[in-house]
Amino acid sequence: MNERRDAGVGVAATGARHLYVHLPFCAHRCGYCDFVTVVGRPEQHARYVSALLAELVQRQAELAPALETVFVGGGTPTFTDPGELGRLLGGLPGAAEVTVEANPETVTGTLAALLAASGVTRVSLGAQSFEPTLLEVLERRAGPDDVRRAVHHLRDANIDNISLDLVYGIPGQSTAVLDRDLAEAVALEPEHLSLYELEAKPGTRFTHAWAAELDRQAEAMEGYFERVVDRLTGAGYRWYETANFCNRERGGGARDLRAQHNLGYWRGSDYVGLGIGAVSTVAGSRRRNRASLGAYLDAVEQGRAPGHEVEVIDDLTACRERVMLGLRLDEPLELGGLEGALDHVELRRLEEGGLIEVGHDASGTMTTLLLTRRGRFLGGGVTARLLA
Repeated sequence: MNERRDAGVGVAATGARHLYVHLPFCAHRCGYCDFVTVVGRPEQHARYVSALLAELVQRQAELAPALETVFVGGGTPTFTDPGELGRLLGGLPGAAEVTVEANPETVTGTLAALLAASGVTRVSLGAQSFEPTLLEVLERRAGPDDVRRAVHHLRDANIDNISLDLVYGIPGQSTAVLDRDLAEAVALEPEHLSLYELEAKPGTRFTHAWAAELDRQAEAMEGYFERVVDRLTGAGYRWYETANFCNRERGGGARDLRAQHNLGYWRGSDYVGLGIGAVSTVAGSRRRNRASLGAYLDAVEQGRAPGHEVEVIDDLTACRERVMLGLRLDEPLELGGLEGALDHVELRRLEEGGLIEVGHDASGTMTTLLLTRRGRFLGGGVTARLLA
């Protein structure tokens, strides 16, 4: 990182230590996608990057002098014009972890070198599957060889923290195909893996096209989930969050290979989001930028804040969210100040049923909560019962 990026000039002594930056541009919108995306628009890449950097200046006082993480998501950030992507990365604050999302087909040796030279420490690759027929269902443009090639380009550029995203519950998927996907992913030795249940939003063309098969897959999800956990923990990965796994061996005990940016979310830390559709949570309020590209560009170019909606987060909501997110992790949730969000009758029942573990101090006061392995497989259902 260069000194200018780490200097933190002009920011307040306190503030959010996590920054999210949204690059919405994609070559193509997949049928199941629910993110804020914009197809193509190469003529607007430079304007948008300039607007992001201007919004960063507008909101600098919300950030701490030294950031822990920066996450550039999308969209497909690596579809953005490489010169503009480099300009953006060069203008962002430095951080110990700087992640960029990428689609495998966009990762060339030149791009990997650009990311490394721009201070990127971690790349999250959207592999989704290694099965060509399933990639066609998902309307993905990258094939299995593109994923392997992307990993090799990143390794050649000395990027030593790679995450692969995979999806399960895809129409046409079987347990055998899922096993092959997991084996292919593990063979690439990524430092991190994210395994997501396919969520097809009602009313989309994807759900219309695959309705019957999506119903069949929904019945298999619990079995898929358990299979994913068993296969990956058996391969030496730590199941540290509901859908996320980090490689124990590559960490060697000295590196924490969990996704630090997402840990900030799960632990209830403040964060600032820049760009269309981006969300921020700072000092008890949640701000969501509106998703219109044209309106965003016009506002920021005229020196105004982009259009956004603000939600004030009351104490009970904050506590409930802290419980819901914190219990996704494999570390005990500290309960100081959260007791009022809990249904204590259900808590005792869940403890007796072997779904949660409760920690106490020397005086017998309840201090921590942790889902057991069985409780983690039931996840959201257990948490919903816990909340008052």
